[in-house]
Amino acid sequence: MAGVPMDQRDGWIWFDGEMKPWKDAKIHVLTHGLHYASSVFEGQRAYGGEIFKLRQHTERLIYSARQLDFQIPYSADEIDAANRAVLEANKLTDCYLRPVAWRGSETISVPARENTVHLAIAAWVWPSYFTMEERLKGIRLMWAKWKRPSPETIPSTAKAAGLYMICTLSKHAAMDAGYADALMLDYRGLVAEATGANVFFIKGDEIHTPLPDCFLNGITRQTVIELARAKGFKVIERHIKPEELSNYDECFLTGTAAEVTPVSEIGDFRFTPGIGCKTLIDAYTDAVTPKRQAAE
Repeated sequence: MAGVPMDQRDGWIWFDGEMKPWKDAKIHVLTHGLHYASSVFEGQRAYGGEIFKLRQHTERLIYSARQLDFQIPYSADEIDAANRAVLEANKLTDCYLRPVAWRGSETISVPARENTVHLAIAAWVWPSYFTMEERLKGIRLMWAKWKRPSPETIPSTAKAAGLYMICTLSKHAAMDAGYADALMLDYRGLVAEATGANVFFIKGDEIHTPLPDCFLNGITRQTVIELARAKGFKVIERHIKPEELSNYDECFLTGTAAEVTPVSEIGDFRFTPGIGCKTLIDAYTDAVTPKRQAAE
């Protein structure tokens, strides 16, 4: 499906309670979510037919909507069931899923309390965010021009569409300069995250990662922290200054799309993917792989 526009693919999309042909899943150009970013979404993966941490993603979707002052008109159970129905309808077992909720087109002004809230869920085969070649040798990152804003200016704990505007700008700038991605600082000048993934640094048996007090505390991030501690690493969540990066030997990103991806370069800082990255890649792969029933 490489190169096929997203609106021209074949398959089925769950849309407001019914399964629609992929090409018929459309909204009006005057939809509030398009003009005023009143939209939230999730990114989740299925492995072997099982959607990894589905309920956590669903609960975050509902929470994000509430942070944007609207309520999704479906329960967590109904959203979970819809995700599974999308897998079945499209005959997919290993894929990426994208639930998205938004305010509709009843009015086109800033206030939108009367606008209906819609929900759609799509699924498609989408390999890791970075190529295997990039992952094995470690990807190269540049510093982003844009910074993650203060939580006093944005709903930073929500996975809201509008918060990704500066991520797109930063990713474009990085790709134009020959890098795979960009690392963003926060409004205080502290290390924050990449454009669509959280970041970790390794020194010996210690793993340091920025405290998510103004950016999304990713579900994959939380998973990898649990796995690292189970493997004997000491995980320290704290504020990290850019100049501290020279203290670390390894670096990696985490995210639903990125999974666990080693980093070899951030600006002038260099890292060598080693046993720490490999241990966590293997641990994450094992964690997301559905376990066979004991009777099999």
